[in-house]
Amino acid sequence: MRIRVRGPEGQSTVILDDSATVDNLRTQITDKTGLTAFDVKYGYPNLKPLELEGYSGSQKVTEIGIKLNGEQLIVTRQEGAPQPAPSGEDTTGTPAASSRNPDRPLSLSRKSHEDVSDDPPEIPSPDHSGTFVLRIMPDDNSCLFRAIGSAIMGGMDTMNELRSIVAQTIQANSDMYSEAVLEKKPDDYCRWIQNEDSWGGGIELSILSKHFDIEICSIDVQTLRVDRFNEGPPTRCVLVYSGIHYDTIALSPSDAPFTHTYAPPDFDTKVFDAADPVVLGKSLEVCRVLQEKHYYTDTAGFRIRCNTCGGTFTGEKGATQHAAQTGHYDFGEAG
Repeated sequence: MRIRVRGPEGQSTVILDDSATVDNLRTQITDKTGLTAFDVKYGYPNLKPLELEGYSGSQKVTEIGIKLNGEQLIVTRQEGAPQPAPSGEDTTGTPAASSRNPDRPLSLSRKSHEDVSDDPPEIPSPDHSGTFVLRIMPDDNSCLFRAIGSAIMGGMDTMNELRSIVAQTIQANSDMYSEAVLEKKPDDYCRWIQNEDSWGGGIELSILSKHFDIEICSIDVQTLRVDRFNEGPPTRCVLVYSGIHYDTIALSPSDAPFTHTYAPPDFDTKVFDAADPVVLGKSLEVCRVLQEKHYYTDTAGFRIRCNTCGGTFTGEKGATQHAAQTGHYDFGEAG
């Protein structure tokens, strides 16, 4: 089973087999978050506590009566538990670098994917008299907002407006978007998400899909998992998630046999009938091609290079720890 764990330092994925026990899950949570005393909630956005201490450590996770496969667990430090000193900081609380800023977002650029950017996959769709194609967003830490803006609002340069919508929604619904969900105080999160370098994710997809009354499907290239946000409206758009980046699926008009696009993006269709199963099927075909081309970043295991000092680290967690120690925030994916 695959479980997403969202802790104070970000999100990672835990993979457990069917024989895994509650103790195995606890160990994985500690390994991914660095917390030894923690509270766990699940079922976003209507979060419920997962009381792991109420189960025997030897009991199988599959037997605790909660379906966790594909679930996201929100892990927070248990109230009253001592806060561990960050790596590079002694127990007296002297920072390793005076420039350390825990709220500053990391800037992380992907390695080049010229085989995809120069030749995006094209999937014919005779049913639509067109071709499904990947429309690639710029690598500027606003790719999620650009992807949604290009699909729903007809242009990519709507990032500031979309970030503002997210902040206003959180401010108006502070009970739903609590510190436990956001991992920041709501006011702090609202200031943070309006920074042009801050990445969007599941919270932003949920808010924006409801704001525009549209279903947003996000396909994970690495796993081909489809995450649906705001199911039920009559229309949907499809985003492609490749680990640290979002792009958009588009239908471009073309001629039979519909294997190649020729029209400029201005003629794209990016909002589809949610009842049309072909759209999602063709979008998955695009993502299968991307998967074969390794058009994704394994955020837990990929190598990251610090563009400031040249050091290399493993995974987003390694970059976050280095930033906390040094105040270096500019990273790139190592080749």
